[in-house]
Amino acid sequence: MFEIRTDLAVEEKEGFQGNGGEISGVSLREWRKASSSIKMTEVKILDEAGERAMGKPRGTYLTMEAKQMGREDEGYHREVSKELASQLRRMIKGLRKRHALPAGDPLHVLVVGLGNPSVTPDALGPGVLGNLRVNRNLRAASSLPPDDGEPVIISGIIPGVMAQTGMETAEIVGGILYETAPDMIIAIDALAARSIRRLGTTIQLTDTGIQPGSGVGNHRHSLTEAGLGIPVLAIGVPTVVGAAAIVHDTVSALIGTLWSHMETKGMGDYMDELPPDEQYQLISELLEPEFGQLYVTPPDIDQTVKRLGYTISEGIHLAFYENPQDEEEYGI
Repeated sequence: MFEIRTDLAVEEKEGFQGNGGEISGVSLREWRKASSSIKMTEVKILDEAGERAMGKPRGTYLTMEAKQMGREDEGYHREVSKELASQLRRMIKGLRKRHALPAGDPLHVLVVGLGNPSVTPDALGPGVLGNLRVNRNLRAASSLPPDDGEPVIISGIIPGVMAQTGMETAEIVGGILYETAPDMIIAIDALAARSIRRLGTTIQLTDTGIQPGSGVGNHRHSLTEAGLGIPVLAIGVPTVVGAAAIVHDTVSALIGTLWSHMETKGMGDYMDELPPDEQYQLISELLEPEFGQLYVTPPDIDQTVKRLGYTISEGIHLAFYENPQDEEEYGI
């Protein structure tokens, strides 16, 4: 079975026939609020059968698809931030219950901005941290969601990449955990998608952390609860798509063109008869010797990453700080 690189569970689900709900060990829920244009898809991988089918560890993968997120529309981005905050609160409540974190104690959250700020498609994590309001240094506790009423302490780190530091990201984060003892981590990363239409318009929130090979930077050591000993939420946005995947998506159009000319009709028949995995393998064999494993990103990726860095940081602010009455301070 061939695999086109994607970090999005919703795209893995789309690789199966039907609506994806019939996959063994996987549950699926989709919804859209009446007042919102944001489509929500929740994929839950429940057991080993689901892990094998999806190629991802068990856990919850929530996808927000907001087609207008690439536009400079402050009202729309605020809507996205609010929805992200709502889903963050929901996941954090589940983690608090699962891990029996003591009620009444300050919740210390470490936000990790993964990626390379010098490489724009990989700069989402540092961009979010650049807008993030931290308060551990002040020890000033705002509140968690109003119904919880418990103080939260936020700290943040941009660990850089191995070429800059000579250290694995997991090593740096592990040292910070030893010194500061946070209760949970929120890791922000740029992802790879299978479909070009999802670049910059999709946010994935998962409670499984960052797995090896995830993200544009291909982190070699995982940032997961199993590896670090505390819960890890991950927020990611796809900023690149593999060139071979783009070509694969256009094979049907290519076949149609070949069929339309008598001199190439036989080639069109040949391509159409190839199974999808052989089509993709052929495309990869043609592209990779010439270009390597080429990834493609939109021409306006710098503005997209800048906007998304702000939108995601505002979602975190709204999730954790009780009074977004400081809206003027935050600019929302």
